Amino acid sequence: MKNVKKQHLPQKICVVCNRPFTWRKKWEKVWDEVKYCSDKCRGEKGSKSQS
Repeated sequence: MKNVKKQHLPQKICVVCNRPFTWRKKWEKVWDEVKYCSDKCRGEKGSKSQS
């Protein structure tokens, strides 16, 4: 992903907050497994109740 403009980076939707988040260099090798936009959302994955 060298020399790629930010608007052209891949995006996903966070499974907890349903907000879009963009690819990060630290996720380069595990991008297919990334589900959460932040550590906060990863921590809240089981505490949200379905309404």
